Amino acid sequence: MTEIHGTAKPGFEALRAQFAKNFDDGLERGASVAVTLHGEPVVDLWAGDADGEGTPWQQDTIVNVWSTTKTMAATSLLILADRGELDLDAPVADVWPEFAANGKDRITTAQIMGHTAGLSGWDPAIEPADLYDWDKAVSVLGAQAPWWEPGTASGYHALTQGYLEGEVVRRVSGRTIGTFFREEVAEPLGADFHIGLPESEEHRVGEMVPPGVGLGGDLSAAGVDLTSVAVRTLLSAPITGAECNTREWRAAEIPAAGGTGNARSVARVHSMLANGGTVDGVTLLSPAGVERILVEQAHNQDLVLGMKMRMGTGFGLMNDLIPLSPNPRSFFWGGWGGSIAVTDLDAGLSVAYVMNKMADGLVGDLRGAMLVFAAYQGLAEQG
Repeated sequence: MTEIHGTAKPGFEALRAQFAKNFDDGLERGASVAVTLHGEPVVDLWAGDADGEGTPWQQDTIVNVWSTTKTMAATSLLILADRGELDLDAPVADVWPEFAANGKDRITTAQIMGHTAGLSGWDPAIEPADLYDWDKAVSVLGAQAPWWEPGTASGYHALTQGYLEGEVVRRVSGRTIGTFFREEVAEPLGADFHIGLPESEEHRVGEMVPPGVGLGGDLSAAGVDLTSVAVRTLLSAPITGAECNTREWRAAEIPAAGGTGNARSVARVHSMLANGGTVDGVTLLSPAGVERILVEQAHNQDLVLGMKMRMGTGFGLMNDLIPLSPNPRSFFWGGWGGSIAVTDLDAGLSVAYVMNKMADGLVGDLRGAMLVFAAYQGLAEQG
């Protein structure tokens, strides 16, 4: 039986039990889960191994969280918008003139945040190593044409979203998105989350267990349409999942997939959102600035994920296929392999789960979902 470390306040016993069960069932190597309620930490648990050598997952162990990083990039844009420095509904070309090329002159930042911009992959495709070259990754996106009429459908911008958002942040603020996030979000909140990990923190990083297949899946399977938006997207920078175990990946600013943190740090940032933009006396957003997340950008069969998604502005919204929260003013996102974060404005709740053993597929892993459901059970017991 795996020893569970940390604390869970009375009423959250079911969540602790579910966390332990994930280990007992052989689903985990190492993981952490955290819950905040009205800004107060009520669950902070960790367990298992940080690597294949049996190094224990410590309180300060951090790992790559893949697309959960997108929530941090989105928060950075929301802050700029709330300050009046960025209009999310204005053309991106207003702040990034070169972006207007090839019919992109009317694409908005909100469309990028909602995965409807038609730029879900690079055209022409780039090599995984090019993800470490910001100027190259951004210049290709700036020059290409959209793959569908922007605003008419969502197609998960798995890796491209972060570069598009990050270049907007750079053009508006004069800072890289990693620097902006650190100075304007992580440091004020005391959140141990990094978009571009300093070498000084490498000793705390856990090793990820890559999935059985890379991001593009098994292209030898019968019936795979190599010309589909989904396949073109995932092969436009064909990563395997092992890249995150390199210093090059962690050092680079990859705002849609390269963030490093743990459940505590993810829940901490989202606790600010859950409480209307202010937590522990630190205000990063107005309540209206947070509510902008709930503005729906799309609700359709996503062209890349192949399932019905309801996209808000920077986060996913609940629908009948993703009932992670019973409350309407809730939003979420997750990362390749299983990490997940749910924020509930109605309950003032933030739930985050981060692990190092990746499940196959971009969606469908239930480890984090079961913890979210257990968190709501605990919330009910709080009265």
